[in-house]
Amino acid sequence: MLTRPAAGPRTDAAPALAALATLTTVPARTHRDDYDRTAFGPAWDDGSDAALAGNGCDTRDDILDRDLRDTTHVATTACPRAVSSGEMRSPYTGDRVDFRRGRERGGTVQIDHIVPLAYAWDAGAHAWGPRLRLTFANDPANLVAVDGRSNQDKSDSPPGEWMPPHAPFRCRYAAQFVLVAATYRLSVDARSVAVLRTALGRC
Repeated sequence: MLTRPAAGPRTDAAPALAALATLTTVPARTHRDDYDRTAFGPAWDDGSDAALAGNGCDTRDDILDRDLRDTTHVATTACPRAVSSGEMRSPYTGDRVDFRRGRERGGTVQIDHIVPLAYAWDAGAHAWGPRLRLTFANDPANLVAVDGRSNQDKSDSPPGEWMPPHAPFRCRYAAQFVLVAATYRLSVDARSVAVLRTALGRC
């Protein structure tokens, strides 16, 4: 599996463009009526086959620890070294966001699936076994800490319907979406393919 979203000021678009050419493209997304979040296992389960799993901390704490800066830590039932506080620039907006465990009104910081679970379900995950779905839901390559409002605005939209408002992050977002879709052999709707190709062409 992949390990994490691309980092640094620039993203080499070549691997993502090559992967984009291998994706199965469908004319439009077909919304299935049998999606259920529980099909991907318990939320933030530490027992998957994803990178960082099995370390004694749930996936949400792993991503908070990876993506936040100036962090402090506290022991919880889900993690012996859980993030207690920290700050970040939300990649989706560029805005500074503070995290304080226990004082997260409305989920100031949320963990987003770059390729949404419901979209993945429609794109092929409905045919997977439960173990692969659990791994996908907890794969850090498909996860990023963001501001809660952007996460809610995005919902389960693919790139053809939603891209990060913060333009400098769109290249990395597109690259990660493509590489995750390619790794898990998910189909992508044609409108999203066009948006992804444009974003990668501007890297």
